[in-house]
Amino acid sequence: MNESVKIRDVINELERYAPLSLQEGFDNAGVQVGNVEQQATGALLCLDVTEEVVDEAVRAGYNLIVSHHPLVFKPLKSITGKTYIERCLIKACKNDTVIYSAHTNMDNAIGGINSKLAEMFGLEDVRILNPQHGKLIKLVTFVPADAEETVRKALFKAGAGHIGNYSSCSFNTEGRGTFLAGENCNPVRGEIGELHVEPEVRIETIFPEHRKSSVVHALLSAHPYEEPAFDLYKLDNDWLQAGSGIIGTLPEWEDELIFLQRIKDVLNVECLRHSALTGRRLRTVAICGGSGAFLIPDAIAAEADIFITGEAKYNDFYDVEQKILLAVIGHYESEISIKDIFSHVISKKFPTFAVQKSITNTNPIKYL
Repeated sequence: MNESVKIRDVINELERYAPLSLQEGFDNAGVQVGNVEQQATGALLCLDVTEEVVDEAVRAGYNLIVSHHPLVFKPLKSITGKTYIERCLIKACKNDTVIYSAHTNMDNAIGGINSKLAEMFGLEDVRILNPQHGKLIKLVTFVPADAEETVRKALFKAGAGHIGNYSSCSFNTEGRGTFLAGENCNPVRGEIGELHVEPEVRIETIFPEHRKSSVVHALLSAHPYEEPAFDLYKLDNDWLQAGSGIIGTLPEWEDELIFLQRIKDVLNVECLRHSALTGRRLRTVAICGGSGAFLIPDAIAAEADIFITGEAKYNDFYDVEQKILLAVIGHYESEISIKDIFSHVISKKFPTFAVQKSITNTNPIKYL
């Protein structure tokens, strides 16, 4: 039986898992079409949106389609039904169906496509291959000494203070703050018209930029002052918890050909393209689902023995120059597990909400 939830509720949960701010600049993740304020009747999960997928959702009585690849990448000047994209939009509108896509934001999120692939191959000591840059913000605020613990806890609860696998991270220094309250003030410390000196603690902590609103709101709500002083600094650091690709190690060394066959077996791949064998055994594995060939230099720099991706160009097989084994498994095949991720995220929050993985094979590439 379906829970009483709005489509907006389901989307909010997906974006808590993979915030839209993680998407690449070329992308168009998010709501593609439809009214998200309507009650949700169920969600159909897919990799791509096609007319057959929309029909499948309509037959099931579901008014939400969650896809990995956005239906609309480029702006449309008209919607007349001349392309499959336009026909899908028309059909979705006729049936009050919302189409939502989580694309490179899901690729770049911990627990996204690449994390799933790493899990399927049993990789250990997993880390992001190419971390996102410039996505962290440092907060500095000044709090009365007797309120520092309350404010720190509020900031941490709102998502601040995470560095790698550590949480509740902050730096604190004691000092003295001064202020003079004017006639229209309502100070919780000191008197109007008198210079006040207050023992304060300078709290410094960091958070990812998509948490800015919630962290600032938490600060203003927990801080005892009428007008708290705080500074926000955009950092130049890498954010090691989000980014493109993933790298980890196998429990044991493996023969190249045996591992290539294991890729086919694990991912149910009909055929696999690979560069010339290096003649070396492998253990360190780098992965990027979809069009990940741009990460080949990163994989080589990280001393990976093999790089697995969905797509690569002809010259990419030359350019690896025996520095790494390149395995190309197909774009669709590398990302089909996205339906499992969507199902997990939605069902964990809404356990009785109707969720169904699309049975339509949307792979545009056929094999003879």
